[in-house]
Amino acid sequence: MKLAHIADLHLGKRLDNFSLFEDQQHILAQIIDIALKECCDGILIAGDVYDKSMPSAEAVRLFNDFLTKLSKTDLSVYIISGNHDSPERVDYASEMLKKADIHICAEYNGKPDIVTVSDGYGELDICLMPFVKPSTVRAYHPDAEIESYTDMMRTVIMESGIDLDRRCVMVCHQFITGSSTCDSEYAAVGTLDNIDASVFEGFDYVALGHLHSPQNVGKNARYSGTPLKYSVSEIAHKKSVTIVELKGKGEVEISTVPLTPLRDMIPLKGRYDALMSQEFYKDLDLDAFYSITLTDEDEIPYVLNKLRTVYKNIVSLNYDNIRTRTETVITGEVSTETKSPLELFSSLFTQQMGREMDDAQSEYVRSLIEEIWGNEE
Repeated sequence: MKLAHIADLHLGKRLDNFSLFEDQQHILAQIIDIALKECCDGILIAGDVYDKSMPSAEAVRLFNDFLTKLSKTDLSVYIISGNHDSPERVDYASEMLKKADIHICAEYNGKPDIVTVSDGYGELDICLMPFVKPSTVRAYHPDAEIESYTDMMRTVIMESGIDLDRRCVMVCHQFITGSSTCDSEYAAVGTLDNIDASVFEGFDYVALGHLHSPQNVGKNARYSGTPLKYSVSEIAHKKSVTIVELKGKGEVEISTVPLTPLRDMIPLKGRYDALMSQEFYKDLDLDAFYSITLTDEDEIPYVLNKLRTVYKNIVSLNYDNIRTRTETVITGEVSTETKSPLELFSSLFTQQMGREMDDAQSEYVRSLIEEIWGNEE
C-alpha cells in the first residue's frame, strides 16, 4: 500500500494581503500529479483544509475542484479536520463522497473512523482522528482519567477498537512532544497541548498535521508540513509530499517528493541602492514573494513603495543596522533647561539611532528649527 501524506493546506490563506488562490490551485494540481506518478493508492490529508473556520467562497470552490479531480482518479482519499477547520463545513456531503472513495472524519463522536482496505500484504486499517481537545473526549468517556492531551490520545486509541497487531495507520492533527514550530503556527501556553509520541507505538505510520515544518517525530510518525510557505519563518523550508509505502506489519518506507511553488519566497539583504540596481535584480524572478532586509543606517522615506517598483510582492521589510542591533533605553534624565532645540533633537537622534547626525542631517534639522522658532534656538 502506497499513500501520499499531505496536511495544512490552509486554503483561503493570504500572505501579507496577497491572494494565494493561484498558488494554491497550482500546488494542489501538482500534488495530484505526484500521487499518480508515484503510483499511490491513496492520499492522507491530515487537517487544516481551510485557513479559517468560516472559509471564503473562493476557498471552498478550490477544495471542491481538488476533490472533483481526485474523484476522477483511482486514488482513495482520507481527510480529517484540523484546529483551523469548522468540522461541519469539512464534513459537508461526506456520506455521498464515500461513494467516490473519499472518506472524511471531521468530528469526534466517541471514537475515530476506521477505514479498512486491502492489498497484497493483507488488510490495512486507516484510523481517522480529527483535531480534538480533552474536554470533548471526557464527555464521551467520563470514567477515563484524562488530565492531559497524552491521556486524551491514549484513551482515544484504547476506545477506538483498533487492533495494533494488524497493519494500521493513524491520521491526526495534534502537537507531538519534541516537534519544532515556526511563527505561523498556533502555539499553546507552555506544553499544555503536547502529546507524548509513545502513545502511538504499535501503529505502522502516523500521518500528522498541525506543524508547518516537515519533520519526523520518533520512528513511526511524521509531519508532512504545509505545501506552501505561509510565513517568513518558513522561508528556508523545503516543501514536499511525503510518500509512505507499507508492506508487511512494521515494514514501512518513507520518502519525499519536492513541491515547486508558482511563486517562491526569497530573502534579500543589502543596501537600498544595491538592491535597486538593475545589475543585481536582472536575473531574479520578480514575480516571487520577497522578504527584504535593508542594511542602510538611515531610514529611507517611502522605501516600501520605492522597492515595490521592482519587487512588487514584498511580504516583509526590516532594517539590520546599528540602531536595530542596539537595545536603546531612553531614561528621560536629560536636562532640558540648558539645551537648545537642536541639541535636544541631536541627543534624541543618538539615543534612537545609536549614532550622531551627520552634517547634512544637522543642517536640515537646524533649518526646520529656524523656520519654526524664527531663528531662535
